[in-house]
Amino acid sequence: MATTSSAFSNHKFQIKLLFILTLNLFFLHTSVFANSSKFSKFSRHPNSESSSRRTKHSTSDDGFLHSVQLSLDHALLAHSLALSLTLSHRTAQPVILDPVNDCLELLDDTIDMLSRIVTKPKDHVNDDDVHTWLSAALTNQETCKQSLSEKTSLNRDGITIDSVARNLTGLLTKSLDMFVSTSRPETGGRKLLSRQDFPTWVSSSDRRLLEASVEELRPHAVVAADGSGTHMSIGEALASLEKGSGRSVIHLTAGTYKENLNIPSKQKNVMLVGDGKGKTVIVGSRSNRGGYDTYKSATVAAMGDGFIARDITIVNSAGPNAEQAVALRVGSDRSVVYRCSIDGYQDTLYTLSKRQFYRETDIYGTVDFIFGNSAVLLQSCNIVSRKGSSDENYVTAQGRSDPNQNTGISIHNCRITGSTGTYLGRPWKQYSRTVVMQSFLDGSIHPSGWSPWPSSNSLKSLFYGEFGNSGPGSSVSGRVDWPGYHPALTLTEAQGFTVSGFIDGSSWLPSTGVVFDSGLL
Repeated sequence: MATTSSAFSNHKFQIKLLFILTLNLFFLHTSVFANSSKFSKFSRHPNSESSSRRTKHSTSDDGFLHSVQLSLDHALLAHSLALSLTLSHRTAQPVILDPVNDCLELLDDTIDMLSRIVTKPKDHVNDDDVHTWLSAALTNQETCKQSLSEKTSLNRDGITIDSVARNLTGLLTKSLDMFVSTSRPETGGRKLLSRQDFPTWVSSSDRRLLEASVEELRPHAVVAADGSGTHMSIGEALASLEKGSGRSVIHLTAGTYKENLNIPSKQKNVMLVGDGKGKTVIVGSRSNRGGYDTYKSATVAAMGDGFIARDITIVNSAGPNAEQAVALRVGSDRSVVYRCSIDGYQDTLYTLSKRQFYRETDIYGTVDFIFGNSAVLLQSCNIVSRKGSSDENYVTAQGRSDPNQNTGISIHNCRITGSTGTYLGRPWKQYSRTVVMQSFLDGSIHPSGWSPWPSSNSLKSLFYGEFGNSGPGSSVSGRVDWPGYHPALTLTEAQGFTVSGFIDGSSWLPSTGVVFDSGLL
């Protein structure tokens, strides 16, 4: 009887789930159809009639906000569907639900960003914020689909979520198209601020964080494995933080902490301060081969905006044969990682989305060990390609999937060293964008510099560039001859990938106190 009852209950849920999905798809179809004439002229592939009428600034703010509201409405529906799936399968193996939970977490982040666009007054949200949030929302959907695809035995529930995710991707793409076609960028790029200029959202108490001593920071929690602090684990300290928009500082005293940490999008402005590289060490060992998808494999995951890490070593110890095994995943806007060490093999540093800055940080890995689709700038870092299970290593794998996204990887004034047969990068997605500027490249760099992605058609649409590099591996004479590769960026092009030009860093990095070079050296 229990089995029959359970089967009947599952059958009822499947009917209910189908009904929810039908409502989702009906809502999407009718909404898009009703607004198709409004959206068609902003599509990347408009019909000839609407294309002939199109002008760069042919819509009002109301039209754009309406498109974002439509994306937000569908994101809320997708979230409800994913939540229903997790509640109905609470007894399932965690590994089965991991991709759906990934999508739930990513949808939380997307809903937060889209809500800010449609609810905040125009004078409180600048174009760079909107561009970043729309780019990140689209990345979130790509990441959801990626997590689902990593489970080869995708069941019907996974297919349902995947279908809804794809529909939301279409809506977000249209919103991003509309924004880019109507926004008016500052002459010569972003407005450049001096180090003394602070935006209105920066509080005086939140400045100079990264150069202050632990005592000056006045931590809200102290983690010590020997029991001498307020908490014995980092997870407990994170859970103890009060909700609010203020800065929360956690001091991690010297020691090794075997934990996997998740700082969700709702937990903003968290700062983790250690006692130094190699002294404060956070270690995890999750990996794709161990049953985790790439997203969930991270030792430390930070999604809440304003995340800062200082003087910490973060390790994924799964090893060279474990396939994808992330040490640090960051989807935090205006995040800073300073004087840290990020240690792994494949997929060490997952720069998921939004604006990120890394300074004086050591990054170790083998395959695609700096990857993702954020707007990330690495400055004065040591990037070390270590010996792994293959004779070929790839430093970067940038994941820009849409030409309108303001994302990419900029490596500036760094040292790239390591084992022989190392490529600077390969294009994970069609519009991959990566530059290496004024950096030292040792003899481990393969003469061709860059490698294609297997079965990729992105060699024309990608943007790879080099500027003013030095060292035995810096010669561009033997580099690839792809249409999208630029062996010598112009001065203007290079300036577009600096702290000020690429991540708008001059408007927010001064608040942290981190040392940075706003332009070229």
